[in-house]
Amino acid sequence: MGMLMISMFIFTACNKDDDDPTPPPSENKKFETLKTYLIANDMDLPKILDGWITTAEAVHTVMTDNDPANDFYIIDIRSASDFAAGHIDKSHNAALKDVLDTAAKSNNMPIIVVCYTGQTASHAVVALRLSGYKNAKVMKWGMSGWNGNNDSWTANVSSIGVGNANWVDAPGAIAVNTNYGDPVLNTSADDGADILKEQVKKMLDAGFMGVSASTVLNNPKDYFINNFWTEADVQHYGNIKTAHRIKPLSLKNGEYKFYDPSRTAVTYCWTGQTSSMVTAYMNVLGYKAKSLKFGANGMIHSKLQSHKWDASLAKNYPLVQ
Repeated sequence: MGMLMISMFIFTACNKDDDDPTPPPSENKKFETLKTYLIANDMDLPKILDGWITTAEAVHTVMTDNDPANDFYIIDIRSASDFAAGHIDKSHNAALKDVLDTAAKSNNMPIIVVCYTGQTASHAVVALRLSGYKNAKVMKWGMSGWNGNNDSWTANVSSIGVGNANWVDAPGAIAVNTNYGDPVLNTSADDGADILKEQVKKMLDAGFMGVSASTVLNNPKDYFINNFWTEADVQHYGNIKTAHRIKPLSLKNGEYKFYDPSRTAVTYCWTGQTSSMVTAYMNVLGYKAKSLKFGANGMIHSKLQSHKWDASLAKNYPLVQ
C-alpha cells in the first residue's frame, strides 16, 4: 500500500511539473534590463539633459556664416501648413512620430529640433538622444523665439497660481519622498537595446504628453507632482501643493524610485521645456508621465524674476515659404 501511494505521488508530481509552463520573464526584470542598458551606454537622465538646449541666436549665427560645413540639420515638427507659411531656411518638416526617420537623413550633421514653443521639440530630442543622436538639441522658445510673427508664448503665460489655494507661497512645503520601487514595463522585447527602441517608439507615437496648469492647480491630489527646481528656487517662489522635489533624477543613484508608478506623474519647471524632456524620458521608462505646459510661466508669470517669457525675446530672423 505504501509503495502504491509513493508511486501515485511521483506520478502526480511529474504531471504537475509538465502542466506548468515556464514562467515568463518578470516585467520588472525587463525594467532592470533597460535600466542597466541605459546606465552602461551613458544614457541616464542627467546625461540626456546635458547640453540639450540652444538659442535662436546661436542657430542663426551658424546658419548664416560663411561656412556651410558647420550647418545644423534643422527638423521643424510643426504642422505642414504652418511650416509652409514660414520656416527657417534649409529646415525639414516632419511629424513628431517620424522624427527618427527624418534624422536618419541628416548625414551626421548636428540636429536642432524646433516646434512652436520648444516643448514638443523636447520630446523629440529625448527620442533622438536615446537613439544615437547624442548631440541633438532643442531651440529655446521654439519658433516663437526665432520670429515674433510665430509667437505662441505670449497668449499662454499666466499668473493663475498667484493667490491660488493650491499654490504654497514661499518658502514652500515640499512633500516627503517615498521609495515606490520600480515601474512595470509592458514590452515584447527582452534585450536592452530592443526594449529601448520599442519604448522610444511608444513615446513618439503617443505624442506630446502635456497637461494645463489650471487642470493641475484645480486638482493637485489627482497627480504625483514633481517640482524640477533647486531647493533655493522652491524657497524663493513656493510650490504646487503636494509637490515633491526630485532633482537630480537618475537611474544610477536610484532617485527614480521616488516617482510613484501607479499614478499620473506631472513634472513642472520654468518653461515646460525641461519638464517635457523629463516627461518623455519617464514615459520611456514605463511611467505615466505628463509635462505641465508652459511651466511656471503658465502659473506665476508676474512673480518670475528669471526664466521668464517676454515678447521682446522674439527675434526678427528671416522666414522662408
